[in-house]
Amino acid sequence: MANPGLRSSAGAAPCAPAAQVARAIELSIVMPCLNEAETLGECIRKASAFLDNNGICGEILVGDNGSTDGSRELAGLLGARVVAVPLRGYGAAIYHASLAARGRYVIVGDSDDSYDFTGLMPFVDKLRAGYDLVMGNRFLGGIKPGAMPWKNRYLGNPALTSIGRLFFRSPASDFHCGLRGYRLDAFNDLDLRMTGMEFASEMVIKATLKGKRIAEVPTTLSPDGRSHRSHLRPWRDGWRHLRFMLLFSPNWLFFYPGAALILLGALLGGRLLAGPLTIGHVELDVHTLLYCAMLLWMGFQSALFSVFTKVFAIGEGLLPGDPLLAKLSRFFTLERGLAIGGGLMLLGIALSLRAVAHWESLDFGNLYPPQVLRQVIPAVVSVTLGLQVVLSSFFLSVLSLKFRRW
Repeated sequence: MANPGLRSSAGAAPCAPAAQVARAIELSIVMPCLNEAETLGECIRKASAFLDNNGICGEILVGDNGSTDGSRELAGLLGARVVAVPLRGYGAAIYHASLAARGRYVIVGDSDDSYDFTGLMPFVDKLRAGYDLVMGNRFLGGIKPGAMPWKNRYLGNPALTSIGRLFFRSPASDFHCGLRGYRLDAFNDLDLRMTGMEFASEMVIKATLKGKRIAEVPTTLSPDGRSHRSHLRPWRDGWRHLRFMLLFSPNWLFFYPGAALILLGALLGGRLLAGPLTIGHVELDVHTLLYCAMLLWMGFQSALFSVFTKVFAIGEGLLPGDPLLAKLSRFFTLERGLAIGGGLMLLGIALSLRAVAHWESLDFGNLYPPQVLRQVIPAVVSVTLGLQVVLSSFFLSVLSLKFRRW
């Protein structure tokens, strides 16, 4: 009896004897599914026709997310292999179906009939050429009228793709295309974790960070054939994509804003330490100096969060190793951190004692605020930053404990 889901140029006949199937299958076509009985059958028929017409030994898998409309039964009747995925989510359905795939390559496409499964040859050609991830690009291939809401077409997708390209220097120009192909070994190496719609962004981002070869092919998007509402929620899912990109990029989320705050606070604060600054009819004095101190504190804390996040994410396998961070970690040991932090605290204490000595010289009488605050504010900043360095050094040491190899 033929294995379900296996297709070849001979129609429904198996591609190879059962003992050789795992070695012989070249392509697995994966379709995530949740109550898609209206369109799933047409998608499977088109995928089968593609395999038959191009002489490709392949299989069709349906990653079912708990359908109750007969989608599973329909897929089985049409010769597809159904992979039951109890964990809800677009990403979960693709991930578990891909794990069950037996092909060398995988092409995944939505089961709502918005993509043409008979036109997959450009993906196969790129995969055969050695690319690890082949992305469809709907903006190059064409978006038919009614296929994509205006807010997705002109706002959501371009904005999120631009952010992804900026943050991660990815070559992909359509991060969220629902039709894409990948080498199964490269997919397994990505160690994807997201279960929802942000799975699409995670795949592109991790492939970029891990140096995988990425290509794009024009893809046409058609209106889907369903009568029920799409599972996509534009604003909610758009925010989830953006949130994932931010959390996956500690530099853009924490370090760059922190560095900007530190630079502004240091430059303006340093100028105000020398005396008031007049800009037009406005005079900036110690009141502004206090806000500069706040900018320094906030910026330093934000930069520290960038380091904490990177160390944790690299340790958990969420981000690849960072050579610069590795060099800094070898230099910035716990002992050096304690020395630097302790030095800053001692400097702040010395400046505070100097201010007290000045007060004593006036018999602890009234002080001239602009003069004394120019001594006190730097002292407070130095003590506070020193304590942050000391505590951060201990925390980084705690994070690194579990990564040591004895």
